[in-house]
Amino acid sequence: MLSGKENFLKCAHGEQPDWVPTYTMGFLGESFDKMIEPSIINEHRIRGGGPDIFGVEYVPTDSTGGAIIPKTSDFILEDIADWRDVIKVPDLSGVDWEQMVKDDFKRMNVNRENTAICMNLHMGYFQDLMSFMGFTNGLMAFYEDPDEVKALFDYLCDFYCTIGEKYGEYCDPDVWTMMDDTAAWANPFISPEMYREFLIPLYKRQAKFANDRGLPISMHNCGKAACFFDDLVNEVGVTMWDPAQTCNDLAAVKAKFGNRLVIAGGWDARDRLLDDDVTYEEIYESVKKSFDMLAPGGGYMFMGFFMGAKGDEIALKKNQMLYQAVAELDHKYY
Repeated sequence: MLSGKENFLKCAHGEQPDWVPTYTMGFLGESFDKMIEPSIINEHRIRGGGPDIFGVEYVPTDSTGGAIIPKTSDFILEDIADWRDVIKVPDLSGVDWEQMVKDDFKRMNVNRENTAICMNLHMGYFQDLMSFMGFTNGLMAFYEDPDEVKALFDYLCDFYCTIGEKYGEYCDPDVWTMMDDTAAWANPFISPEMYREFLIPLYKRQAKFANDRGLPISMHNCGKAACFFDDLVNEVGVTMWDPAQTCNDLAAVKAKFGNRLVIAGGWDARDRLLDDDVTYEEIYESVKKSFDMLAPGGGYMFMGFFMGAKGDEIALKKNQMLYQAVAELDHKYY
């Protein structure tokens, strides 16, 4: 019988797994995957807030259990043309990459025998720009000064790819993870044409490490992002999408890509599920609906949870019921 890690990676590589895996980034439930990020870039995430390497102040949000977001005032960059004076990457000379990986693995309590390592670098180029400028100025910069946006993105990509190569050599990941939230629930923030022009070249550069080594590539993109995946699959080599939210036509996505694109998600806490008195039976049926639509033939991992404030006992109870339902269903397939 396959181990949980082996089953997870079988699915991630486009094969039909022995049962439906769960993708958690290592944060919820029984997890056979763990997201590892270089601490040199992401110390503010480890600390749960504070300034990042560029000086953007991140603050925790109580309603999301402490998840951090950029402070929505005092943005560090007002005019995109001034980015060279404001955005400075740190000097990487003299960094002990091997020791950093060892320290990060120890901090995350990694057991490679049982856990697939999903290595992520940063939150995304689009998200970086929004954190520097805010959404109003950030989106306007795409239209008003596209050449400067591209120049900034290239500068950041050089930096991230350097770290990816050096850290990745010692991390030796099982899955190459990328992130960039470019969509809201109802619509994308930018058009597929702009996405193709501004972002796809960056993702291709960043994905080279994985493509050269035959690693699965996961792309995190919340919201109505299905319109971007023709390019992500065919041009970048992305093989997995989380959280693949239900505002997208996921049945159509599965029909188009089959097991070339693993749908890691396909479930959202919406409508009746948000009520405090939701029953186990209702949660079970919501999970079964996702499984029945997306699990046949492979190409599917469950990913989902109820979000609540720290100490929210109702959210905790719901998540216990949710993962009980997943455990009852996942081995019934295949």
